[in-house]
Parts: sequence; structure tokens; C-alpha cells
Amino acid sequence: MIYGMGIMFVPPVALFLCGLIVNRQSVIMMEEWMRPTGGRRKDLAIVKYMCTSVFTRAMVAPVVWILTTLLDGNCFVCAFSGSVDPDKFPGFANNTSPELQILLYKVPCKEDVLIRNNTSRKAVSRYLKCWSQALGWSILLFLIILAFLARTLKPCFDQTSFLQTRYWSNYIDIEQKIFDETCCEHARDFARKCILHFFQSMHSEMRVARMIKKKEEEKEEVDHLHGITDHEQVNKLLKSWYQSKPPLSINLPTHRQHVKGKSNGCCMDDNNSKQTDV
Repeated sequence: MIYGMGIMFVPPVALFLCGLIVNRQSVIMMEEWMRPTGGRRKDLAIVKYMCTSVFTRAMVAPVVWILTTLLDGNCFVCAFSGSVDPDKFPGFANNTSPELQILLYKVPCKEDVLIRNNTSRKAVSRYLKCWSQALGWSILLFLIILAFLARTLKPCFDQTSFLQTRYWSNYIDIEQKIFDETCCEHARDFARKCILHFFQSMHSEMRVARMIKKKEEEKEEVDHLHGITDHEQVNKLLKSWYQSKPPLSINLPTHRQHVKGKSNGCCMDDNNSKQTDV
């Protein structure tokens, strides 16, 4: 029984853990849950949505394994052959020998000498496989009905909060990807300039050619360093990103310019009014 149930349920646990490890959103979910609040508040609805998505995807492989094992039936026979009622089978009925339980345990062993010639071995095996397949088809039917109800009844409810949660969940994922890409671009430019500086300081004859090539490339490419040219500055930037992510608003610079423009406009109006009075 331990062996049969182990084959049925231990690999699904391993597959579930592998599904959590492989899924990129599980790491993003944990980072979103554990990060400091900083300049951006944490939304528990987003974490719950990501958690549901991660667990749903990770459960696919274990469920397929369990259903396949139940529909096959061999593990079920191996686990429960010693639990059947021997009175239901002619080959075991009215058998009071002490080897009866051993014979039942050896039902899955087709080539064993003790059970090979028993007429009821196939009957016990088919009986248990029938129960195993019935359980597997029942679970599969229940999952199909559950998925059908979820898909059918979903439009009947308000989708506003769901759309908002899904949007910001996708935003967090895309934001992390773009941040990684930007870090790669910044690191590549930083490494390139450090190497050029090293060769320029070591080889004076290469300096002019490197300077010309550097100027040409700077005209063609976008500089991603933005004034950050030091190891400590890069570490400070990454620490600031983790501890205090910027708020989700792109109107702040525009708002400041608008306020500044208003103040300049007011000053111009005051000057014009003064000139008019004069």
C-alpha cells in the first residue's frame, strides 16, 4: 500500500514544486509580497491574483499524473489488493489458510509462483482497476464541470475589479522585464566605457582612434548611463529601486512643469500690469 500510494502521490508533489520553481510569476509574487512599501503601496488583490495563477498552472501536471495513474489502475491494484473481501471471489472464498493475505498482496505480481495459477487473480485485478478508473473518470468529470461553470458564470459578475487586478499584475511582470532589460543595457554601456578607458590609458596610440570611434558611436547610440558612472552610484540606484519604487504616475513631471509655467505666467502678468500702470 505504501509503495502504490507513493507512486500515485509522491511524483505529483515533485511536479508541483517544479511547477512553482519554473514559473517566473512565483518569484515576482514573492518579491511583491516581501518588498518594502516605499513610494508605492502594496495591493493584496494583486498578490492573491498572482498566487491563484501560479498555483493553478502548477497544479496541471500533478492532476494529469494522478488521473493517468487512476485510469491505468496498476498503482491502485498494488495499493489495495490486500484490502478486498476474499469471499467475493471463488478462488479465495472459504480459504482459511494463513497464506490468504499473502496471496491477496501478491495479486499484482503476475509471475509469482503462489498466485500465477490462481483463477481469481485476474478477477481481483479487474475489480480494483474498475474502482480506480471509476474514481479517475469521476475526478475528471468534476474538473470539467467545474471549469465549465467557472467559464459560463464568469460574465455574470462584475468584472471591474478583476480587470484592474489583471492589468496591474501584468504591469508588475512587464515592469520587471523592462527593468532587467534596462539594467542589461546600462551594464553593457558601463562595461564598454570602462574597457575603453582602460585601453585608452594603456595605449596612447589607440587613444585617438578610440576617441573618434567613441564619438561616432555616441552620436548613433543612446547613452543609458544618465550620469551614473560609479560603482557606488549603481548600487545606490538599485537599492533605491528595491526599497522605494516610484509611484505609479507619469503626470508628476508634467504637473511640475505646469505649475512652473503658471508661476512664470503670473510673474509675467504682474510685470505687464506694472508696465501698464506706469
